[in-house]
This record gives sequence, C-alpha cells and structure tokens, in this order.
Amino acid sequence: MTQTEKRSLPSSLYTEEYFLTACEGYDVFIESEGAHLSRRLRDAFALADVRPGMRLLDVGCGRGEILRHCMRLGVEAHGMDYAVAAARMSREVVAAEVERAAAEGAPLASRPGVLQADAKTLPFPSAYFDRVLMFDVVEHLFPWELHQAYLEIARVLKPGGRLVIHTAPNRWYDAYAYPWVRRIRILLGQGEAYPKDPRAITPVNQDVHVNEQDLLRMRRGLRQAGYTGIKVWLDSPPQSRTESPIMAGLRRVAFDIPPFRWFFEREVFAIAEPGP
Repeated sequence: MTQTEKRSLPSSLYTEEYFLTACEGYDVFIESEGAHLSRRLRDAFALADVRPGMRLLDVGCGRGEILRHCMRLGVEAHGMDYAVAAARMSREVVAAEVERAAAEGAPLASRPGVLQADAKTLPFPSAYFDRVLMFDVVEHLFPWELHQAYLEIARVLKPGGRLVIHTAPNRWYDAYAYPWVRRIRILLGQGEAYPKDPRAITPVNQDVHVNEQDLLRMRRGLRQAGYTGIKVWLDSPPQSRTESPIMAGLRRVAFDIPPFRWFFEREVFAIAEPGP
C-alpha cells in the first residue's frame, strides 16, 4: 500500500461544534450536561456487560459521557480520542463528575484518564483491558486504519475480553434501501427532507464518513484481524410515526422480514473476542 493510499482524516474536522451538533447523542448530552446516555449509546453500552472492578477503554470517547457513566458504575475507565476537542470535552465531563461526587460525599472508585491519541497505536500495555468500546468510530477510519486499530485493540484486550462496536448507517441501507425510501417520500410530498445523497441529511458526514459498514464487511474485517466469537447484527431506532395501514405494513415487511431487513435496518452492532 502506498503512502497516498494510507490516508487519514485530519483531526481538525472534529471540532466542538461537530460534537455538539452532529455527533450521535449530542441532544441528550446538552440537555443532561453529560449525565445521561442517548438511547443508541445506552443500548450499545449494555452489550458490554460492564461490571464493577473491570478495566475499560473507550476508543473515540468523544464528549466523555461514557466515561462519566463508567465512573458511576465503579469501573476503571480510560478514554482516548483522535480529536483535540474531544479529549478536552471528555476531561471537562470527568472533572464535573468528580465535583458532583465530592459534593454528594460519594467516593469514586477511580478517575478516568483521557488521552489525545490514535487508535492505530494504543498507548497501553498488552492484555490490559476487560472491555474495549468503539461507538460510532469505525465509519471514520479508512479500511487500513480500521484493520490496524482492530489489531491494537486485540493486543490490549485480556484473553476472554470483549470488543463492542456500534456504527451507523448500515451501508446497504444507504446504497439499496434509501433510494426506494426517497421515491416513496417524494410521492408523499416529503421529498425535501430526503436529499439524493443520504449523508447530506447530516452534511458533515459527507466529509467524515469514509468506511461505512454492513453485515458482511463488519464480520470480514473482524475475522481478518484474528477475532473469534464474532457476532454481528442490525437494529434501528424506535419508530413513532403515525402512518396509514399500507405504510405501516410496508414498514413491518422492511424491518422484520429477511432479506428486506438486512437492507432497511440502519445500525450495525458487533461483539468479538481477541483470538489466541
């Protein structure tokens, strides 16, 4: 692979504005000042089965709400992010939780460390963590970067440890399902909310999404990095639309019945363990 092919996104793309206006869960973060997790982050975190006494690494810790959540669970958490803005925001959230605990007289098991670092060269010893989280990170890493990050995560995970991944959107949704969704919405007079490029719904994603995943791509990437016990599946945000019986029926077919659901579900989850 040539140096030209070994591209990376500049960290300057990830500003405080990005984390507070476009990055998943920003609305819940702003409303709760980092005290609560969004629905998507909460569901992803539950998969990690984190228990007191564990040691956890949040790769791409963003604003830091996962770290704050871990502090309340008595988990030794560490956060790292490629973006300078994210590292600063995470440290501020950790400091806020330390102040809250001190004011309430609630002792904390540990105070998370937050590093501005690269997922391709993790500054931690081998076999150090029980859990590693990658929430809404893999779509921002070029394939060569993601492979290197997977190898590094496998190195720092303990035997029997767990890597938990969440990413969105499902690449097959954007490529195959969205064009049909857009056609139907145009017929219903709602086309202005459905641009031709689905990433234009959140314009910044056109610059920072470079490696969106699907069921096969996710499983293949983990297998190539030597992981075992790989589980990959799809899900979607809860839908609370009021629609006609015809539209409701189409939605049930699209989201509940294979193979349609493989293309219409929008979120990709994965769990894997480091190989021997």
